[in-house]
Formats: sequence, structure tokens, C-alpha cells
Amino acid sequence: MSGPLSGMVVVELAGLGPAPFCGMMLADLGADVIRIDRTRPESPLASDGHELTNRGKRSVAVDLKSEGGVEVVLRCVERSEALIEGFRPGVAERLGVGPAECLARNPALVFGRMTGWGQQGPLSEMAGHDIDYIALSGALHSIGPSDRPIPPLNLVGDFGGGGVMLAFGLLAGILHARETGEGQVVDAAMVDGSALLTTPHHGYVADGWWVPRRESNLLDGAAPFYTTYQTSDGEHVAVGALEPQFFAALLAGLAIDPAEFASQNDREQWPAMRARFAGLFGRRTRDEWAEHFAGTDACVAPVMSLTEAPAHPHNQARSTFVEVDGVIQPGPAPRFSSTTAEIRHGPSRSGTNTDEVLAWLGFSPTDIGKLRDSGAVA
Repeated sequence: MSGPLSGMVVVELAGLGPAPFCGMMLADLGADVIRIDRTRPESPLASDGHELTNRGKRSVAVDLKSEGGVEVVLRCVERSEALIEGFRPGVAERLGVGPAECLARNPALVFGRMTGWGQQGPLSEMAGHDIDYIALSGALHSIGPSDRPIPPLNLVGDFGGGGVMLAFGLLAGILHARETGEGQVVDAAMVDGSALLTTPHHGYVADGWWVPRRESNLLDGAAPFYTTYQTSDGEHVAVGALEPQFFAALLAGLAIDPAEFASQNDREQWPAMRARFAGLFGRRTRDEWAEHFAGTDACVAPVMSLTEAPAHPHNQARSTFVEVDGVIQPGPAPRFSSTTAEIRHGPSRSGTNTDEVLAWLGFSPTDIGKLRDSGAVA
């Protein structure tokens, strides 16, 4: 047995970004994720094996605009506990694989829908991307320097507020379906999910100590003991010495007399404190500071690039990154004590497992041949 979700079958209608990321998380934990790819030529990313969100999945190439292709998907639905789709609202219904058709075949199915704006609402039919969804949710406003917000890659909307939230919703729905036999639709919208990620900050606003101005709050870069500093080699270190004991360790590591900044949270001292810290951190390289603070509670860490992070000793000790088919990538998370999660294989080319899955679904060799001849599968 491998992975806590071993034995779970999930259908994923191929898409981009957060929906495949959700499927990847489930596959990493042992679910059999069957990706329904298109029969048209693959994208360059898919063909060279670097679309890592497709790792660990089986691929069937299906023409969803054909009757035979739709039947293949519905047969998969009959044997699955969940379905993932990331189309615009109404597209799955027009293709004949919407909630009504799928739940008719499998009343216990959990039908997961991933969109930016959600299935309803004034913006639901509009196009958008991660940056738009986190703008509307309020998350983007708080990130960046005082003069302008900075997109935090597409981590907050696409993957945090999107893919992770959908995986959470699917698993909750599956638990309910296993108890009751009743399936349902999970409407995961990135605007909702990214808003949910800001829940603590709304509490801070209510308490009166968080204001809607960037670089004006404890956790948004305003505090000189919770920010980044450039080092002599042009790299950076991250400082997160929030608690008094950690702040004291930071001062000790920088050889600063505690009396110089006796009141850590006195905002009038912050400009002088920031200038002092910046001057000191600028005297050594990033790695020299990392070695200097190693083993202390000063909460100082080197800012690593995507290519550097896999080589860090801590990440290596935990196998945070793994190599699959020659590609270094993050390994499954979180960890489990008795059901070990693993990446079974890298991304499959579109249609790699078509015959295998069709046979598993009960199609005879003759049926498979007819489906191929008609173009319903490839």
C-alpha cells in the first residue's frame, strides 16, 4: 500500500494551472488520477515531460465533442469517486459531462469545479487570471512595497486559493459521500479561496492593529525585524525575529547592544533600526550570514532561488526535493508515518494509457478499435 489515498479513483478533465495541481496532489498521495486529455497535438510542455502537475497520472486522449468520447468519460465517472474540471461555467454542460450527466451515472460522485470567479455572480462569465482574482479578494492589496502591489507569483490564487482548496473540498465531499452515498458539486473559486487565506488579517483589522496600507504593518515588511536585507554579494537574507527572545538573538548575532533598541515595537525607532540592520547585513555575503546564524533562534534564513533550494542541506536531509526522470522537483507533501506518499512516475504523454484505461472500463478490443477509427480516442 502506498499513499493514504490508495484505491481512490479520480477523473481529471485536462486543463491548466490549479485544477491539474489539485489532481497532482491527490496522485502524489496515492489516488489513481485518470487525466482526460485532448486528441489534438500536445503542447511543448506536455511533450517534453516538464508539465509537472501531470505527474503520477494516467492519460487517455479523448475527443469530448464526439459521442464516443463523452461515453468514455461517463464510464470513467461510474468507477470514480471524484471528477475535476476547470472549464468556464457552462462548458462541461455543453459537452455533455456536466454535473447532471455525471451524477446520473454515479450518484455518489463528487464533482469538483475550479474557476477564478465561481459558477455564479456578475463576473462568472468573464476571463481572468490569478492576479485578477487576488485583486478582488483583497489579498493583492497587502503584498508589496508602499508604492505598488506586487504579484506573489501565482501562488496565492491559482495554487493556494485554487488547487489546494479544491483538493480540500473534494476530500471533504468524498468523506460525506462514503457515509451517505450522496454526491455533490464542489464550487472552488480562486477569488473565494484567496479571500479565505486572508481570514486572520480580517481579524487583525477588527482588532485595529492592521491598516490598509502596504509596508505599514507588522507582517508586510514595515517592521525591520520581519523583512529582507541585501547582502554584500547582492543576494538577500530573510529576517523573522518577531518574538522578544528571537529579537534578542538577532541583536546578539549582529553584535548590537540591546540597549540600542530597548523597545522592539517602538515604531519611532524602526527607521533607525532598519538602517542599522541594513548596514550590518551588507557587510557579509548571504551564505556567510546563513552560517553565522546557523543553530541560533534569530530567525534568519538565506533567500534561495528555485534552482538553489534543492541543494540546501536541510532540504536534502528531508528529501524536500526529488528527482524523477531527470527532473528535480518538490516531493509530495505533507508526510505520513505509515502510508508513504510517492511520485509514481513523471508526466505521461497525452493518450499514453488510452488502451489500458479503456480495457479497465470494460471496452472490448473491438470497441477500442471502433473508438479509435471514429476519432473518439487517440
